[in-house]
Amino acid sequence: MAQEFLGSGMKFPPRINPATGRFEVSKGETSIKESVYIILMTQKSERWIRPEFGSSLTNYTFMDTSSTMLNVMAREVASDLMSQEPRLSDVNVRIDSTSKQGCLIIYIDYLIRETNVRDNLVFPFYLDTTWEDAEEELYFDE
Repeated sequence: MAQEFLGSGMKFPPRINPATGRFEVSKGETSIKESVYIILMTQKSERWIRPEFGSSLTNYTFMDTSSTMLNVMAREVASDLMSQEPRLSDVNVRIDSTSKQGCLIIYIDYLIRETNVRDNLVFPFYLDTTWEDAEEELYFDE
């Protein structure tokens, strides 16, 4: 009952509960984390009714990974999250380009306004790999 004010919504990715036959629901901090993920995975102008929704991450796919460009990208990701997820404040984004070849690891730290709880999300962004290669690597990495 203490986290009801954080809201609830359909779980992402959508799943059906086999016992009830209804869509599963995520609540509280899980709902916020899924919302952040949806914002990052949605390209701006992808949604017709809300063209401002989403992030501009795909604009950086073939970018130079200089520190200047990484700072611009981090600032834009933080701005997108702050403007589109009202339950967040104090969003800090840090990007690591040295951990993995062809991949930027985006570390997102944020504060949940209503509970003053810090949470984070680690998001891999592939620069020169197709999504199929990324999924293959995820499942077959030894």
